[in-house]
Amino acid sequence: MAPLEDFDPDRDLLLELTLEAPRALVWRCWTEADLMKQWFAPKPFTTPEAEVDLRPGGLCRTVMACPDGMRITNMWTYVAIEPGTRTISANIGPLCGGMLKSSVMTVDLQFADAPGGGTQYRAHVRHWTTADRDAHAAMGFTEGWTQCARQLDALAGTLSIPA
Repeated sequence: MAPLEDFDPDRDLLLELTLEAPRALVWRCWTEADLMKQWFAPKPFTTPEAEVDLRPGGLCRTVMACPDGMRITNMWTYVAIEPGTRTISANIGPLCGGMLKSSVMTVDLQFADAPGGGTQYRAHVRHWTTADRDAHAAMGFTEGWTQCARQLDALAGTLSIPA
């Protein structure tokens, strides 16, 4: 994975992990709606709805259900896709159910083969303002995204690479 050269500590959040599952299976979990429903929200939250139109300009929509019954819808449009290795998406509409003030955020997801197997996973999240970055961090970005990545990894470990 290339070094991160455009990280802005005032507006960006970053998560880098090594997952055990092969890159092809991690990619499937991020790009197939039925699989996203199984891991996308940090437990005890769930994701009862997801749709993925994996193409530049295509929509990714998720609905997270909170334990108290509240539902949070997030919608993204894919800006760029490098099959098997990278997606860049920008949100459409309110973020995190309106919990972040602006409605501008991009997510750059990168996947690379890890030495010795597994996947190097990077989530680079860019916010429009420092206040939104700070709010997202305070909401538990690192903990929540790490938990979701571990849930993704566990699910990916049960899948087969398509022939």
